[in-house]
Amino acid sequence: MKEIYEPKFVEKLFDKMSSSYSKMNYITSFGFSERWRRQCVEEIEIEKGKIVVDLMTGMGECWKHILKNSDKNSKLIGIDFSTEMINRAEKNKSKFRKSKVEILKENVFDNSIPNETADYVISGFGLKTFNDEQLGELAKEINRILKPNGKFSLIDVSVPKSRILKPFYMFYLKNIIPILGKVFLGSPETYRMLGVYTEQFGNSKNTHRIFNRPEFKVEYVEYFFGCASGIKGRKIK
Repeated sequence: MKEIYEPKFVEKLFDKMSSSYSKMNYITSFGFSERWRRQCVEEIEIEKGKIVVDLMTGMGECWKHILKNSDKNSKLIGIDFSTEMINRAEKNKSKFRKSKVEILKENVFDNSIPNETADYVISGFGLKTFNDEQLGELAKEINRILKPNGKFSLIDVSVPKSRILKPFYMFYLKNIIPILGKVFLGSPETYRMLGVYTEQFGNSKNTHRIFNRPEFKVEYVEYFFGCASGIKGRKIK
């Protein structure tokens, strides 16, 4: 399974999914993906006039929630390494002409954001594509770019614990989503990988363990019976 966490593999996967990813996310989560993104952003109460970094920004699906209360002094920096996702983010940027949005096509582990730049860091649905070592690097990178007392909120889809809900959820993930992938992309294998990542990921408790380090105060957060989970926290050093 090691190869599925290689950056090139992940980049190509999201390039392939870019044309239908937003629609598939909405359909396969029964509309909850949009709600979860909003809740993820609301966890850290973004103030006006601040700098927000959106890691693994995709097409900018979190932007409308991040920029909801922005002003002329606010700035959003979106970063992603998928060429096709970034191309769509550039088009999406036109919807926010009154806001200051900068898009970087860079790897989150090798980016040009200066030290202690961000007041807030957000990430929606990117955690599952990282193994433990990469999550450790992610924690270091968030610590690097966050200002002291800066806040972060990260979320991803998860496998619920409920004995009743889990079997139905896993059947849906492994069987129905690939069928929808074939309908939208003509390729069930591409979207089957989302099920593979989610099953391997489980939930954000392991992410919480990895981020539970002296420089952070971090909490585990669960949404809708564990169908999504994440962490939120603050840099204290």
